[in-house]
Amino acid sequence: MTEAVLEKLRGLPFAQGMEPHQIGKLAALAAEVDFEKDQIIFREGDTHNQFYVVLTGKVALEITAKGRVFRVQTVEAGDELGWSFMLAEAGKHFQARALRRVSALAFDGDQLQKACREDTAFGYELLSRILRIVSSRLQATRLRILEIYAPEVDLPTS
Repeated sequence: MTEAVLEKLRGLPFAQGMEPHQIGKLAALAAEVDFEKDQIIFREGDTHNQFYVVLTGKVALEITAKGRVFRVQTVEAGDELGWSFMLAEAGKHFQARALRRVSALAFDGDQLQKACREDTAFGYELLSRILRIVSSRLQATRLRILEIYAPEVDLPTS
């Protein structure tokens, strides 16, 4: 673990409220990665096992339907992606595509799951954060569907 990775984690909303030893555990499992503009980080349905916290850049989370790609949400510095690593053998629910050059911390899902089993307090903290991510993605998807399919209606004025 490098001090630089530890400092980056300490400054991220994802780690806020974690105990110092829990942040240290995360830092020990982190690897810095980069993605170029338009690079696909993972595709919908992939069993890709990485979890990411974006340090710089922007990533489009997309779904495909009827041969079209729909952006559900854009994530940027401080945001996370790849939460489905927690679901054994489940495929990714979105496609992730770099909108510009992205720098991120990457975590191997198997190592994170092992750390959760070995330290249940750490596991609880991590799962609480993952659940917030899932909730955010559900809300973003709901709002996107409403934008696409719900017609705007002018309400009568009194």
